[in-house]
Amino acid sequence: MKLKINDVHKFYGSKESRIEVLKGINCQVEDGEICVLLGPSGSGKSTLLNIVGGLESADSGCIDIGDFCTENMSDKELGKYRRNNLGFVFQFYNLVSDLTIKENIEVCAYLTKNPLDIDDLLHTLGLYEHKDKFPNQLSGGQQQRCAIGRALVKNPPILLFDEPTGALDYKTSKEILDLIEKINKKYHNTMIIVTHNQVISQMADRVLKLRDGVIVSEVVNKEKTPASELEW
Repeated sequence: MKLKINDVHKFYGSKESRIEVLKGINCQVEDGEICVLLGPSGSGKSTLLNIVGGLESADSGCIDIGDFCTENMSDKELGKYRRNNLGFVFQFYNLVSDLTIKENIEVCAYLTKNPLDIDDLLHTLGLYEHKDKFPNQLSGGQQQRCAIGRALVKNPPILLFDEPTGALDYKTSKEILDLIEKINKKYHNTMIIVTHNQVISQMADRVLKLRDGVIVSEVVNKEKTPASELEW
């Protein structure tokens, strides 16, 4: 699903301490694309991701996804927007410790009318043989796979990743990026990935670089590097 970001401004603080964090962001991500948001700490990339995800509201401007526009949405409408359109994957996995891997994923399946088949998804994630284990019995990479499955099981048109490899070692990071690429090809979700790692941009269709709350460059990769071939 195409995503449009229309003149988004965001401020924090008040009066003399009021700071503009996003200064009129305009861009769009095409249906099925992998888009990477790059930028140093404080550039606004995570704030932009949170606004796209309906976790924060813009002070002006809006996000358009399909029939949804976030401008002037009520809390109830924002909840419906997140439930129907978005899946979230964070740096830290936030799994429910006393649920099995399969149960962690099933919890989110109940949020939609058309969830993906759980067993097929577990096979795609490489977790089928671990489905009855608890999170503390798995490695960090396996827990991140479960977190991706939890976001994906709703079959949302858009997946949002906030530093999905930030807590992982080099080998496991590459495995997770390879999985993200595989999921994109299989399920055709539009993906937005926030990262500090510039190399990850080589596997993306679109790369947006932010600095001080503005987009300073936008690149569309004519040739992408497979995730398995990334080196850093």
